[in-house]
Amino acid sequence: MQLTKHWAAVLDDYVIDLAWSPDGTRLAAASAAGPVTLFAAADGAKQHVLPGHEDGANCLAWSPSGLLATGGQDGAVKFWDAAAGQHTATAQLGGGWVEHLAWKPRKAGLGGQTSEFGNQRTEAGSQAAEPGLSVDSGLTSATRSLSSDLLAASAGRQLVFLNSDGTTRHTFKPAPKTISAVAWQPAGGCVAVAYFGGVVLWDADDFVAQKEFPYGNGIHALVWSPDNKWLVSGNQDPSVHLWIPETGVELHMSGYEGKVKELSFDTSSRWLATGGGKDACIWDCSGEGPEGREPQMFPHDAKVCAVAFQHSHGLLATASQDGAVMLWSPERRQPLRATIRMPNPATKLVWSPDDALLAIGSEQGAVYVLRCEA
Repeated sequence: MQLTKHWAAVLDDYVIDLAWSPDGTRLAAASAAGPVTLFAAADGAKQHVLPGHEDGANCLAWSPSGLLATGGQDGAVKFWDAAAGQHTATAQLGGGWVEHLAWKPRKAGLGGQTSEFGNQRTEAGSQAAEPGLSVDSGLTSATRSLSSDLLAASAGRQLVFLNSDGTTRHTFKPAPKTISAVAWQPAGGCVAVAYFGGVVLWDADDFVAQKEFPYGNGIHALVWSPDNKWLVSGNQDPSVHLWIPETGVELHMSGYEGKVKELSFDTSSRWLATGGGKDACIWDCSGEGPEGREPQMFPHDAKVCAVAFQHSHGLLATASQDGAVMLWSPERRQPLRATIRMPNPATKLVWSPDDALLAIGSEQGAVYVLRCEA
C-alpha cells in the first residue's frame, strides 16, 4: 500500500476544516482567516475562492444535494452554490460563534420517519493552483431535492435546524452549557448534541428529546457507529464513553494520556479508533462491546491529532503532531501499511467518497491530496 502525491495547494491561514463534495469532484477547504476555497479533485485547480466569513471561519459541511454550508465567528451560517461559486443565503444564529454544522443523512427521508427510539420520547421545549474549469457536480438536478435537506447548526448554547434556503425549521431551547459536538444518527432519525454534563438526542421530525444521557464532565467529540448501535463520546476527563441508545447500556474506557478529541468508526462498526495520546487506540466494538477487551495500539512518536477510517474499505489514517501520517489495517497481523512525513502537523484527515484520495489540511495552511494505491 502506498500514499502518493496527487496535488497540493496553500491557503492564507490554518486549515480549520476540510470536506469532499458528495460526488467527490470537489474539495472545500476553510481557512481560519475566513475564506473558503473550492478545488477540483482531479488536478487541484482552484475553482472558486468564496469570501466565507470576515471575522474567521470555523466549519463547513456539504449537503447530500451538493450545497455547501459554512459557519463562522460572525454568528452566521452561509449557504453556497459550489458550481457557480455564489452565495445563496445566510442564517444569523446570534452572537455566538457557529462551531458545528451537520446535514441530516439523505438515506432517511424527512417525511413519515419513524424514530428508532420514538416510544421513549420525553417532551422538551422548543501555492496555489491556477483557476481551472468548474466540474459539473450535477447540482442543477440536485436543486430540485434541496427542500429535503436539513442542517443542524449550533452557536454557543443554541441549536437550530435550518432549511437549505437559510430559513429556520426549528429553534431548540438553549442547552445547559455551550454545545461542544453535534452528530447525526446514520439512519437520520435524530441528532446527538453534547455539552458539559451530557448528551441529548433530538428527534429529526417532531423536535422532541428522544433520550438524554447525563455525563459529569466535558465532551469534545461525538461519533455514531454506521449500524446506529453505538454512540460514542471523546471526553475531557480523559476517557471514551459508549452508549447503546436503544437499550440504555453504557460502557466507559479510561486511562488515556490526555483529552480525547479524535474518534472514527470503520464501515463495519466493529473498530473504533481514538486519539488521546501518542498511540492511536483501536477498540473492538463487536458483540457486547469493548469493555474488558485489550485495545490494539498503533504507535506514533508524538501525540495523535487526527484519525479517519475509509468510508467503505478497511484502512485507517492517523496523524500526529510531528507531521507523520500513517495508514493501518486493524485486521492484519502487521497493521502498518504506509507512512509519510509532512513539514507541519495535520489539522484534518478526510477520505474522498470512493476512498481513493486522502486529503490532509495542515496548521500552516497547506492542503495535500494523496492517492492511495496498492
